[in-house]
Amino acid sequence: MEKETKGSAIALLPIAVFLVIFLGSGFITGDFYSMPAIVGFLIALLVAFVQDRKHNFNEKIHIIAQGVGEDNIITMSLIFLVAGGFSGAVTAAGGAESTVNLGLSVLPSNIAVVGLFLIGCFISISMGTSMGTIAALAPIAVNISEKTSFPIAICIGAVVCGAMFGDNLSMISDTTIAAVKTQGCEMKDKFRENFLIVLPAAILTIIAFFFFTRNSSFTLTESLPYNIWKVLPYLVVLVGALIGFNVFAVLITGTVLSLIVGVATDMFPLSDIFKVIAQGADGSGGIMSMYDITVISIIVACIVSMTREMGGIHFILHCIKTRIRNKRGGELGIAILALLVDMCTANNTVAIVMAGPIAKDISQEFEISPRRSASILDMFTSVGQGLIPYGAQLLSAATLTGLTPFDIIPYCFYPILMAISGLVFILFIRNRKA
Repeated sequence: MEKETKGSAIALLPIAVFLVIFLGSGFITGDFYSMPAIVGFLIALLVAFVQDRKHNFNEKIHIIAQGVGEDNIITMSLIFLVAGGFSGAVTAAGGAESTVNLGLSVLPSNIAVVGLFLIGCFISISMGTSMGTIAALAPIAVNISEKTSFPIAICIGAVVCGAMFGDNLSMISDTTIAAVKTQGCEMKDKFRENFLIVLPAAILTIIAFFFFTRNSSFTLTESLPYNIWKVLPYLVVLVGALIGFNVFAVLITGTVLSLIVGVATDMFPLSDIFKVIAQGADGSGGIMSMYDITVISIIVACIVSMTREMGGIHFILHCIKTRIRNKRGGELGIAILALLVDMCTANNTVAIVMAGPIAKDISQEFEISPRRSASILDMFTSVGQGLIPYGAQLLSAATLTGLTPFDIIPYCFYPILMAISGLVFILFIRNRKA
């Protein structure tokens, strides 16, 4: 009985194999995205199948099918696809461009870099993608840098900070969806809890950027046309989710509204409405852009099911329980787990999907509310993603501006302050159980 309670360390071998393969290929090639994550996870699943000698093949299939068939996994996968459809439709309708231009049109010239951060926050929370936010604002950051006396590093740093704000909070962000569904809480509850925790970090980030750039100003010479109707679908989704409407209903409403706006403004013909939902404006967005993370979520659910069956999850929980005695320690355990897994995978969504089941078990053991555990899980994977030099966000920002990630990291104030704010809340501010 004692052995069953302690679990088995060797049961974690599949996860260790994935990390060795993924990190090894990254160090060898210098590119942590050279090997698709799905390949590494499939190899890890194969290792789990070979390692488990207690069950025959059909029994193993039944075990992983039970894991994949859980309500949260199915719901999460469907939300990924619906969110992808909304993103494809609203981008094709010109919503992203109009949102950027609207923000820049009302940007006071004496707080240019602060404005970049605030616009990045709004765009990322509306679009649900940090990568899309960086791609949209990086050229603007370069332009502002050229017109002021401040280095491009601090300008693009403001963009990255804003991108990570929405990546952690947006209702249609894949990280938020994964955190909510793995922990079993409502989207609106997680947003409110999470927003309260990161608000001090956002305010301090604004103060930091204002202090460093308070003597600068700039003037945009190019035209910045925008259409408020194209911004409307983002606002509908954001407000609807905050009010508490069903996430599927909100996203479907936003998608339909985006299609109406897109056709009415001649952004695409009526005959292309299904195409933009599936592929977006350029053929690489929409539902298709969510295929990878959906399949990865399913494969990871299979691996977690096999690992749990062999005692790996029990082993991790036993190790945590021997070092943690209370709710505060449980929350710290979730934070550390989230950060470490993200540093290993360089993908905060994958990290949440991997660490989510363990975090849920920890939260249940120490009576941590689901919204609190979802917030901590999402926050600390975002902390890692916003600071690791081999993460997609910093690599993209560096590539678009001709810098290196190490040039940008000193100005990534928000991820650093988010970690500090999260720790303060864990250590000093209690949460309710419900």
